[in-house]
Amino acid sequence: MFPAADRVVFYKNLRGRNMKLDKFVHDLCTQGKNFAAVSTVMPDGSPQVSIVWVDADDKYIYINTAEGRVKPDNIRRDGRVAISIFDSQNPYRQAMVRGKAEEEKRIEAEKHIDKMAMKYLGLDEYPHRGPGEKRVVFRIKPERIYKVS
Repeated sequence: MFPAADRVVFYKNLRGRNMKLDKFVHDLCTQGKNFAAVSTVMPDGSPQVSIVWVDADDKYIYINTAEGRVKPDNIRRDGRVAISIFDSQNPYRQAMVRGKAEEEKRIEAEKHIDKMAMKYLGLDEYPHRGPGEKRVVFRIKPERIYKVS
């Protein structure tokens, strides 16, 4: 059914317990140049999807964006998001996560985007900064995880 995939697993966070990222999802976010599609909710309720770079720790998935774009406004208004992360070497290896996103103030966004530029582009600094651009990091707390490994 799923080429090059060994199994399909679904995790559900019950009764608001903290869900940790397992090794598979964590590695998709931190190992290799794996992209993700993050979906936010527009004011009219329609979905808005963007391809993003991803990072993670053992509990959250992190995305970095710029103020003035649609994502920050959507997330601040309605934190519900869905994110699909896929292995760039085998897109059938993937994780789909639904959860709540909120601004992460403990991570310095400018340094974080430089870290992501090293991971994805092999550059010390993010080369696409606009004049006066202000970066922001959002963390996604998983509530549902569906993975194909």
